[in-house]
Amino acid sequence: MDHKTNTTLLFSLLFFITHLTNALSKDLCNQNDKNTLLKIKKSLNNPYHLTSWHPDTDCCSWYCLECGDATVNHRVISLTIFAGQISGQIPPEVGDLPYLQNLMFHKITNITGQIPSTITKLKYLRSLWLSWLNLTGPVPDFLSQIMNLDYLNLSFNELSGSIPSSLSLLPKLSYIDLSRNKLTGTIPESFGSFPAEVPHLILSHNQLSGYIPKSLSNIDFNQIDFSRNKLIGDASMLFGTNKTTFSIDLSRNMFQFDLSRVELADSLGVLDLNHNGITGNIPVQWTEYSLQILNVSYNRLCGRIPTGGSLQRFDSYTYFHNKCLCGAPLDSCK
Repeated sequence: MDHKTNTTLLFSLLFFITHLTNALSKDLCNQNDKNTLLKIKKSLNNPYHLTSWHPDTDCCSWYCLECGDATVNHRVISLTIFAGQISGQIPPEVGDLPYLQNLMFHKITNITGQIPSTITKLKYLRSLWLSWLNLTGPVPDFLSQIMNLDYLNLSFNELSGSIPSSLSLLPKLSYIDLSRNKLTGTIPESFGSFPAEVPHLILSHNQLSGYIPKSLSNIDFNQIDFSRNKLIGDASMLFGTNKTTFSIDLSRNMFQFDLSRVELADSLGVLDLNHNGITGNIPVQWTEYSLQILNVSYNRLCGRIPTGGSLQRFDSYTYFHNKCLCGAPLDSCK
């Protein structure tokens, strides 16, 4: 091979490498999105967690981010910041990412302040996950303006005030977790009339009071967790053979109803009723269900524990501290 041929091949190779490098380094990120993200980084005091957020690189490759495909011109669709040494408040600039579908701030205990109202500009937002932070203030009424919202998790914060009834206006909402806050007042009556099914309703570890709205009997929940509140009265409307509920936790409230009349769904796998004022006996029909977790301790139940099914599989802690419950695994009936 002569010198001329070698030179031609070398130039061809250099051209190919240059063209490939340019193609690979093409910035897919929308410039407006990049500018907004850099403002968010500055608002969070330029944390080490976001070191990859450099103005000279493609923001679609940055940590905690996801861009959409060509159908949305590679706009930012997901911002998920979690478990970093970050302090400050949720930047209002998050509302300036117009194609955002998922927004998460999770396990960052130095994030304080209130939920910014600018998120109402996020018309495509489907998932709002702001948990294990130190957010204060109310659960905002303006959340009802985010019409595509499907998933709402505001757990493990310092939120206070009442639960806004307007959440039931959201046509696609299917998951609500407001647990481990300082919420007060009653469960909204409107929560029995969601446009879409709400299979998960988690309100545990708050200071909610009053009665459970009877309207909740209209909803076929997958999971209900009202534990560790100050709720009173009858909760039997949450049960029924026509339901497909898997988990019900009503523990550590002040409920009073007759367990003898409660019929369980075939799908029920988890039932926790401990530390209430529930009366009656355990129905013999409960032997027909395949419960995985059961706790009816610290109530006012009486009578013999029915024999059969999974009821004897549980230890005495499931049943103890009742008024006059007896039979295996407790002491035999006299």
